Amino acid sequence: MGKFEVLDHPLIQHKLTIIRNRDTGTKVFREVVNEISTLMAYEVSRDMPLEDVEVTTPIEKTVKKQLAGKKVAIVPILRAGLGMVDGFLNLIPAAKVGHIGMYRDEESLQPVEYFVKMPADIDQRQIFVVDPMLATGGSAIMAIDALKQRGAHSFKFMCLVAAPEGVKALQKAHPEVDIYTAALDEKLNEDGYIMPGLGDAGDRLFGTK
Repeated sequence: MGKFEVLDHPLIQHKLTIIRNRDTGTKVFREVVNEISTLMAYEVSRDMPLEDVEVTTPIEKTVKKQLAGKKVAIVPILRAGLGMVDGFLNLIPAAKVGHIGMYRDEESLQPVEYFVKMPADIDQRQIFVVDPMLATGGSAIMAIDALKQRGAHSFKFMCLVAAPEGVKALQKAHPEVDIYTAALDEKLNEDGYIMPGLGDAGDRLFGTK
């Protein structure tokens, strides 16, 4: 079973409370999502492999550590996942970015895939799938299904807020995937929204209704 971790760093928790507030406007919401994403990227990259490299300081030659060249791809689930990409790129600017477009059918509440565009070497990359909300789990499951169909095999999933139902569904469908969230909330309501949650992340990021 993959790892499930709530990233409870005080700065992450403080900033998450800011974006939960219904009175937080689009500009601040977008900026704070970016900040939380950077903090989360720092936490989830702890196990990236290192290698020895020779470096010459102003004093002498020495052998120290650098990242071992593990290729990284960030894959946001459109559209809300876009809000988490720049925060990740702040720390790992060489990462490639793929995109998976999904929308939720209002009748069935099931995700429908409409767009997939990935780096050519996606099978060689550590993939961070990002979406602010893990609600029913349907979009995350379908996104990872789509990536596996294209040869990818190394995944971590990162969200801001998760519902227990979504975590359980994702773990059942893809038990090897590590899941990182800033908060594990109470439950889903009858409309499939996380309670207490933060509303519709896409609408709040982009100022739409």
